[in-house]
Amino acid sequence: MNVMSKQAARRAPDTAERRARIDLAAAHRLAVMHGLNEGIFNHLTLAVPGKSDRFLLNPFGLHWSEVTASCFMEVGYDGRVLNGEGDVELSALCIHGPIHRLNRKAACVLHTHMPYASALARLEDPRIKAIGQTEIGFLDIVAYDELYTGLAYHTGEGERLAAVLGDKKVLFMANHGVLAVGESVAEAYNLLYYLERACQVQLHAMWTGQKLKYVPDAVVKRTQEQYADSPTYGNKRSCEHHFDALKRILDRREPDYRE
Repeated sequence: MNVMSKQAARRAPDTAERRARIDLAAAHRLAVMHGLNEGIFNHLTLAVPGKSDRFLLNPFGLHWSEVTASCFMEVGYDGRVLNGEGDVELSALCIHGPIHRLNRKAACVLHTHMPYASALARLEDPRIKAIGQTEIGFLDIVAYDELYTGLAYHTGEGERLAAVLGDKKVLFMANHGVLAVGESVAEAYNLLYYLERACQVQLHAMWTGQKLKYVPDAVVKRTQEQYADSPTYGNKRSCEHHFDALKRILDRREPDYRE
């Protein structure tokens, strides 16, 4: 981005779309910080606020550490670039477009090949197990796709994945990776972050070779109810507080993500 573009970005009005772009740029930078990215591939997208026919996508070829709020293209569900410049990566269109179009609660769709979750997705039994507090939080919000069909180069695959996801928040994609969805970037990124931690801890526990200690069903049920009734603090959900804290780290380390 040149100097004039940077100055224009700083002067941009504080609109819902501007805030959305900043949050999505933050998610890309944070994914690098947390080791959730894979080269220039995988995709983090967000429906454009106030518009029902397009989503924000970074131009193909950018490393996620280079992503800024102003770089995103507005991409229609038919693949046309409606605003911005760059190439639309085909699998991003074919996975994310149908999910955004068919699931209005999936305003934000984060698809990664992050290592621990992707390792579980390669097992015959990839399911998160009721062996700890963090894992229990995912038990009733995860869908599991058992069919790997190759590279997602047609929108029918995205439609199939949207159907498997249903009303869940997380999808394990067999022999592939995972995706997390939310009504905001904060919600989806919070899920992605803690999903990787849950998968990491479960795999470490499995690697000991010892018998896993499962939480009793009654305690699992009570813990799920507690998660569902989690309090808000200052009229914000915990995921929003978490994401705000992560953005404050970025503001200190690499504030150019907002440009």
